[in-house]
Amino acid sequence: MAGLAPEGSQFDAGKFDTKMNELLAADGQDFFTSYDEVYDNFDSMGLQENLLRGIYAYGFEKPSAIQQRGIVPFCKGLDVIQQAQSGTGKTATFCSGILQQLDYNLVECQALVLAPTRELAQQIEKVMRALGDYLGVKVHACVGGTSVREDQRILSSGVHVVVGTPGRVFDMLRRQSLRPDNIRMFVLDEADEMLSRGFKDQIYDIFQLLPPKIQVGVFSATMPPEALEITRKFMNKPVRILVKRDELTLEGIKQFYVNVEKEDWKLETLCDLYETLAITQSVIFVNTRRKVDWLTDKMRSRDHTVSATHGDMDQNTRDIIMREFRSGSSRVLITTDLLARGIDVQQVSLVINYDLPTQPENYLHRIGRSGRFGRKGVAINFVTRDDDRMLFDIQKFYNVVIEELPANVADLL
Repeated sequence: MAGLAPEGSQFDAGKFDTKMNELLAADGQDFFTSYDEVYDNFDSMGLQENLLRGIYAYGFEKPSAIQQRGIVPFCKGLDVIQQAQSGTGKTATFCSGILQQLDYNLVECQALVLAPTRELAQQIEKVMRALGDYLGVKVHACVGGTSVREDQRILSSGVHVVVGTPGRVFDMLRRQSLRPDNIRMFVLDEADEMLSRGFKDQIYDIFQLLPPKIQVGVFSATMPPEALEITRKFMNKPVRILVKRDELTLEGIKQFYVNVEKEDWKLETLCDLYETLAITQSVIFVNTRRKVDWLTDKMRSRDHTVSATHGDMDQNTRDIIMREFRSGSSRVLITTDLLARGIDVQQVSLVINYDLPTQPENYLHRIGRSGRFGRKGVAINFVTRDDDRMLFDIQKFYNVVIEELPANVADLL
């Protein structure tokens, strides 16, 4: 596998880095400011007592690398571009930065956070609420698939922070149900994903409606050059906090592949692994919604208990299924990439890529779910003859070696 890239390998690390460097060299010097201070505990960050209480109550003990460098500049009101992989605490970084700066006597929206999917927006809302528990923060998630009237009612009763998906947030701004006058902080989470999902125009439209003097934070696991282009349009000398790609480690997560040869043989392989899967909580990724349904039916017809979610399901159904999975009453979840970023299930220790992702970047979002915050996890990739190229790309992109799955998989968990 290692050595020469297979014919037609899609990902060209050289090109990616060259484009990035050109972009930075052009006016990177005067565009970015660097911020090198590292705080190795939460107590030294100058945070309000009640925010610290929330942080510790949530279960954080020591800040992760991105938190050590990212919380303080955000709290100082600086524009920031922060890049780090899933599961390293980006959400808590910007939540802390926002919570530290709110004026709690003013029950008006002062911070707006945008995310690419409903699940992720709701996940952020939960974290924001938990960390701000002792501060009395009022947070509302504005997402599609819910009642517009209900949104309007909650917004008119007053909130400090709105977290949402671009479509619904723009709608609320346009109807003037969400008043922008007091918004001082604007955060784009998983910015790469929002741009690739075609939210670019909506994000621009939202930005046009916000006050001119506003603090902007852009958070992302991967920072494609297009994402940087967008930042220069509306950021002011942002501090760039970057975890380099070769540091985008997935440490703590053992990664293996199973050579299944043909697509038709994947199902048998999965059923062989099922006993192992059900011992722990696992997520199985496939590439299409139809395949989620197909695989779910196949597994159930063999009496294996599985849950499934994908983007065609209505929000209510997805919420119920995620709740069952979070509570542990269902232990195996079959899903697509759409939900890869919104699943923050603490106990997931096994991820199976039934289909390899179509983009190397998505590999990180999928398997970064297991072993969050340095817990151990295992990722198993099903590889057919046609997948050699993708497996090669993934190993190159993340600078990892993925080995063949040993027989004693249960011992690894």
